[in-house]
Amino acid sequence: MNRTTYGLDIAKRVFQMHWVDPDTGEIVNRRFSRTELIEFLAKSPAGRVALEACGSGHWWARKMRALGHEAVLLHAKFIRPFVQTNKTDAADARAIWTAVQQPGMRTVAVKSEEQQAVLGLHRVRTQLTKFRTMQIYQLRSLLYEFGVTLRTGRQAGLAELQDRMADIEGRVPGLLMDVLREQLARVHSLDEQISVLEKRIAAWPKQEASCRLLLAIPGIGPLTASALVATVGDMRTFKSGRELASFIGLVPQQRGTGGKVQLGAISKRGDPYLRTLLIHGARSVLFTSRKPNPWAEELSKRRHANVAVVALANKMARTAWAILAHGQAYQPGYVSTRPQPETN
Repeated sequence: MNRTTYGLDIAKRVFQMHWVDPDTGEIVNRRFSRTELIEFLAKSPAGRVALEACGSGHWWARKMRALGHEAVLLHAKFIRPFVQTNKTDAADARAIWTAVQQPGMRTVAVKSEEQQAVLGLHRVRTQLTKFRTMQIYQLRSLLYEFGVTLRTGRQAGLAELQDRMADIEGRVPGLLMDVLREQLARVHSLDEQISVLEKRIAAWPKQEASCRLLLAIPGIGPLTASALVATVGDMRTFKSGRELASFIGLVPQQRGTGGKVQLGAISKRGDPYLRTLLIHGARSVLFTSRKPNPWAEELSKRRHANVAVVALANKMARTAWAILAHGQAYQPGYVSTRPQPETN
């Protein structure tokens, strides 16, 4: 017996579901409240429920699995082409129902509560880092109005500010100096908060086996390893390392017509935070590592430094996929070989 496929458009209070009744063939497009939807799914036979991977999507996917249904998450950009009319809840539910039944449709891996919690820590850290950067830039600009310049770099600039505090107090009016002291105290407070968050994030890879495997890759530290595992979820969702690199946005854009394909800059699709972590890790390996990567060094001699950095980040992503998809430990200098076809 074929299972019923449901297309579900979720919101905060209103939930629209589209499906075809397997017995009568009737097309049903029905609106539920949160409680009504859970009761309906609890009483319905096990089916396949498709929904958009948006806010609360992973929670609903876990809830539907607990009720005995198969939950399928779809990216919003794969659903939009199937909206035939104006955008409404009913049209979105029908589009989701149509999209999930297309051959080869890509899905999003359902995240666990722990993975979402780790990503939440990363998001809070990112926001605090932005606040800290804004505060420091404002400090520099206000001091510059009174002829005070500081060395470049966050740590160097703050250290110089502390050393020259007596001189700065004599050059900046007292009315503004009190505010600058308060702002400097906020910067130090943000430093402490970010440090606490980084310690909490770094503690998770010690408990997660997949993160411990990734930590052996040069350029991948606790932040990158935890963000990669929490963002991707099940690495076997991707068929190859290149597909993972494409998901992160580390592959060239392809444009072709008439049999000619042109490669452009990297696509920058996917999660920009994860892509940034990988690129920063690759930059660290290329320019500050005590054991430089021979492949990346040779590439940097032929191409621009930024091109070599992105290429190394791409390689790191592919290596991470190979390790987690096949459950193997990292082997420095490993060379993959294509299996030979069997001969009779």
